[in-house]
Amino acid sequence: MTLLDAQQYDPERARKRKMQIISAITLLVIVLAVGWWFRYWPDERIVGHFFDALQKQDYKSAYGLWMHDPQWEQHPEEHARYPFNDFYRDWGPGGEWGLIKTQKVYGASTCPGGGSGVVVDVIVNDRAEHAQVWVEKSDHTLSFPPCELIFR
Repeated sequence: MTLLDAQQYDPERARKRKMQIISAITLLVIVLAVGWWFRYWPDERIVGHFFDALQKQDYKSAYGLWMHDPQWEQHPEEHARYPFNDFYRDWGPGGEWGLIKTQKVYGASTCPGGGSGVVVDVIVNDRAEHAQVWVEKSDHTLSFPPCELIFR
């Protein structure tokens, strides 16, 4: 095939090709935007389950979520760094948040300077001060955050 034997220009085919390219780019942008918007959703979901357990006063399940170990009662010695009694003192009825009647995950973000986890902000009992929980990305354990973030 030589230059003089080139196919005839088909404007309809060119228009379809252009529309396919535009559609593919638009779809890619939408998928990336949705992925960015929901990038912290798994972490927010874990913290939501944790606060659901606290709201039901199921402190043993909440501790299992905190440690990311549902069978923690089989081997409590593995969690000696933050034992259940300390957890209950912090998150139980006598803790800072008292009995949790209402809770809503408000947002999530990373600490300034990065880090290996996400801070999830929760509105507890409609208080002005929000509870914040750190979700470690590597093992999905929960802990107190290393930084204080202000969510608006």
